[in-house]
Amino acid sequence: MSETDQDTRADAPFPRIGRVGLDGLVVSFGETLSEPANRAALAFRAAVERATPKGVEESTTSLVSTFLRFDALRIEVGDLRAELQTLLDSRDWYAADLPEGRRFWRIPTVYGTDLAPQLAEAAAAAGLTEQAAAQEIASTRVRVQTIGFAPGQPYLGELPEAWDIPRQTALTDRVPIGALTVAIRQLVLFSVTTPTGWRHIGQTAFRLFRPDSDTPFVLRPGDEVIFEATDRETYERLREDGPDGGARSEVIR
Repeated sequence: MSETDQDTRADAPFPRIGRVGLDGLVVSFGETLSEPANRAALAFRAAVERATPKGVEESTTSLVSTFLRFDALRIEVGDLRAELQTLLDSRDWYAADLPEGRRFWRIPTVYGTDLAPQLAEAAAAAGLTEQAAAQEIASTRVRVQTIGFAPGQPYLGELPEAWDIPRQTALTDRVPIGALTVAIRQLVLFSVTTPTGWRHIGQTAFRLFRPDSDTPFVLRPGDEVIFEATDRETYERLREDGPDGGARSEVIR
């Protein structure tokens, strides 16, 4: 069995390094989402970027892993894997500090109403009243765990255990930009108009994807967010105030 085969065995312990195609390596910290595994993925990527290993051209994270794309003409995959393994062995990544430069966002959100018509359904699935559900979501500080599916679109969590509710069995035909949705102890804030199986519980005027900006993706993995409750009148006014939609942010220190 080759060294690469050993790294990709299903029973190999975490964290583990696997090969992805001809020019990729993925460092996995767990099989399923957990706060420590997500923390490890974010912290390890930041450490790789600080170390700038020879030949690494790109890095990104998923919920529980760090992906690296490398130039196979500049470095042998075995040499890069050995360098990554040394970095992995240097500390407990599951208890590592999160990367510096993260931001804490407060994003005004209307819960329920015709703007977000599935709050009652989601609340019932979580065993809560609509009011209690909205209050709990609005007071829970969540982390951007990864960006995916659409440009700049965050998956955020984790929510309390009551929110371990399934996705819908059928798709909602359309949710608008700025829709806040929920399932499986996570929130997704939509950057595009799209069908979805996630329940639409809140609506914001926040624009996540700004292609003409120097920073087209506003939120970054590791950022933290509270979706503060606001009323319909305030929301309508904030829609006219620019792409932030009343959102405020500060550096996490």
